[in-house]
Formats: sequence, structure tokens, C-alpha cells
Amino acid sequence: MPGSLIDTRQQPLSVGIVGGGIIGVILAAGLVRRGIDVKVFEQARGFREIGAGMAFTANAVRCMEMLDPAIVWALRSSGAVPISIGDHQAEARDYLRWVDGYHESSKRLYQLDAGIRGFEACRRDQFLEALVKVLPEGIVECQKRLQKIHEKNETEKVTLEFADGTFAHVDCVIGADGIRSRVRQHLFGEDSPYSHPHYSHKFAFRGLITMENAISALGEDKARTLNMHVGPNAHLIHYPVANETMVNIAAFVSDPEEWPDKLSLVGPATREEAMGYFANWNPGLRAVLGFMPENIDRWAMFDTYDYPAPFFSRGKICLVGDAAHAAVPHHGAGACIGIEDALCATVLLAEVFVSTRGKSSIVRNRAIAAAFGSFNAVRRVRAQWFVDSSRRVCDLYQQPEWADPQKRIKAENCFEEIKDRSHKIWHFDYNSMLQEAIEKYRHNMGS
Repeated sequence: MPGSLIDTRQQPLSVGIVGGGIIGVILAAGLVRRGIDVKVFEQARGFREIGAGMAFTANAVRCMEMLDPAIVWALRSSGAVPISIGDHQAEARDYLRWVDGYHESSKRLYQLDAGIRGFEACRRDQFLEALVKVLPEGIVECQKRLQKIHEKNETEKVTLEFADGTFAHVDCVIGADGIRSRVRQHLFGEDSPYSHPHYSHKFAFRGLITMENAISALGEDKARTLNMHVGPNAHLIHYPVANETMVNIAAFVSDPEEWPDKLSLVGPATREEAMGYFANWNPGLRAVLGFMPENIDRWAMFDTYDYPAPFFSRGKICLVGDAAHAAVPHHGAGACIGIEDALCATVLLAEVFVSTRGKSSIVRNRAIAAAFGSFNAVRRVRAQWFVDSSRRVCDLYQQPEWADPQKRIKAENCFEEIKDRSHKIWHFDYNSMLQEAIEKYRHNMGS
């Protein structure tokens, strides 16, 4: 029948995910579980993540469960532990703690209850290694560096062109390719300020030390729990990872200068250099830095604060995670926001898959654009708020007033604001998000 919207020979919905990091693989797992044809294109030879730690809120873990319970299995099998496991084994509640890092007393300033298993911490590399095993063989293709995206018209597939001369043809593309996203550059143009992250004027010395060394420097209570040591123009955070055998360390420093190499976010540094920035801080914190390796890295903190993306999707192309809204890590929840993205995109594409089954490619393509438009509508404001808030809390951690006994009361007034911002992240109503996203999609489709 000419012009019919019914097509019994229709192929399965195909999704090309650019980027094989944690968010890209989690998104792929959610889509595979819903019967959607997925390919993940990763530019590296294999899956590589730094050995630094990361943590997930209880809310993010529940989102993982909705995507695929196997993701939670991967998290916990990779050595994830509650961030405060050391001091409340029976109660299993987690707390964020802020302590005075500058003065010798190192007293606790504030404690925020994150709830039962409120945060679970792991090593990035170990989690990704376990996560990849969730996907069936053949889903991931490595050494696929994206060169160009070709969009001919609304009725045809999107073509991905790779640096090795190969091509992939998919119904839609999701950019999960991180802070230097090629997909983002395609959407906004390579020379646009929206296409690139910008320096936040903070950098970090990052690494892992053994639990034994952490205990000798900090005492058992602090070593086995998450603590943020605040002070003038710098702060340091640590928490246990790897089944409580290691402690992740990140020491953040304010930097008035420009980052010297915008092509690389990582530069060489030494342990002595790191300790120099904390020369007047308390002895326990300096002892922690003293256990870092002699040669370490300096990590620049870039984000999308200065030039937020005007939109997260256009037509059949969408951005998730750092590709959409890279943030500095001071809330410790950037990946959690990316997991919310993955859940929202997965549920919307599952709706497309079901609601367009047996219909023409014209209808399907319109449905994909409607789904991605709905994603943009429900995700962009929250994600960009998170980018802004991550900058704000760092400023509070690094107030110059921490060093001035006469102004410390002013500095300590920050914790109510920090609590409110943290709760907005931790207690996000993802079910309402999904309901709103589906309603917007159906409205856009006229159903």
C-alpha cells in the first residue's frame, strides 16, 4: 500500500554509543536488556580507566538496578565498599564529614548523614573491568576513533565515520565520549566555545595509598571513613576503596594561572610539590601526602560551567554524561548524574522501540527525535545546575576565612548550604523524571 506507515520488514532499533567509559557501558547494558541493537565504539585499544576512586550515591545505585541488576553486581564485585564502613559496621550508614585541615587540632566541623549505603566507593578501573563483562560479546568495538558524523536527512540512518576508514550506520547516535566529546563538537561546531571544556582554575594531585599508611597518618577512624579536610585555597578528600585495602586521595588546589596545555588535562608533578601547597596545614594531612609516590600527576579540573551546552540533543543525536555536562568533582557525584542520563535515555528509547514496532522508518525516525527532545527537556536544567553547584561547593571548601580565627564563624556558616545542595543530588525523584519524559515524548508524537 503506497505511503503505508506499516513495515513488517522493519529492522530492530539500532543505537551507536560513542565512548566506552563507565556511562557508555552502563547505557549499553540498559539498552541490551530491553532488546535494542547496540554498538559501543571506543577509540582506545581496550578499556582503560585510571586507578583513582569514585563513589556512587544510593540513588544512583537504584538507577543502576533499574537499568540492569547486573550493573550493581559489577559494582559490588569490583570491591565497592560504603564510604564510612570503618566506624559503623552494624548500622551500615554513611556520613560525609568535613574536618579542619589547616589547624593542628583537625577537629570535625560538620557531619552529614547520607543514609544506609548512602555512598559506595570503588576503583574506576576495577569497576569498568567488571562492567564490561555484563555486555554480550560483539557489542563493543575498540580502536574506533570518531572522525565525522554524516546526517543525510531525517529518513535515513546516521553514518559514523572512523579514523581507520570504516563506517557504521545506525538509527541514532549517543555521545558518551567524555569531556572532549567529538559528538559534542559535531553538534556545535569544532570552533565553538560550547564544544570544549574550560579550566576551572583548580587542579588536583590524585592517587592511592595503602590503608595501613592511611591509619598511621590519620588514625583508624579517619582512615576508614570519608573525610574532607577544608582550608584556605585548597582542600583534600579521602575515602576507602578496594575492599578497604586502599584509600583514595585527591588534593585540590586553587590556581590563578591558565592551564599550560589545553590538549592534555594531566601534567607531571612530584610529591614534594604537592606537599608544598599544604606546607602550613596540619601534620596528619601532610603525612598522608607523604605516602604518595614520588612522581605523581597533576590533574586539571575542566568543566562546562562557562559555556553550557544550549541543548543536549538535535534530531537523532544526543549527549549524555560528561559529553553533555562535564563538571568539576567536588560533589563526588558526576557519574551519578550521568547514570540518571543513561536511565532516562534507555527508558525513552525502549518506548520508541515498542511504540514504533512494525511502523515505517519515517515514523521511527520522528519518534527518535521526539524521544531525544524529551530527554533534553527533562535533563538539561538539572545537569547544568549540578555543574554550577560543583563549582560553588568547592569555593565553600576553600574559603580564605578558614585560616583566620576571627572569621571562622563566617566560614562555618556554609554547611547548611552544602546540605541543601547535597540533598538535591541524593534525593532526586527519578521515577517522576521518567514519567515526565514519557509524557513529553507521547505529547510530541501526538499520542
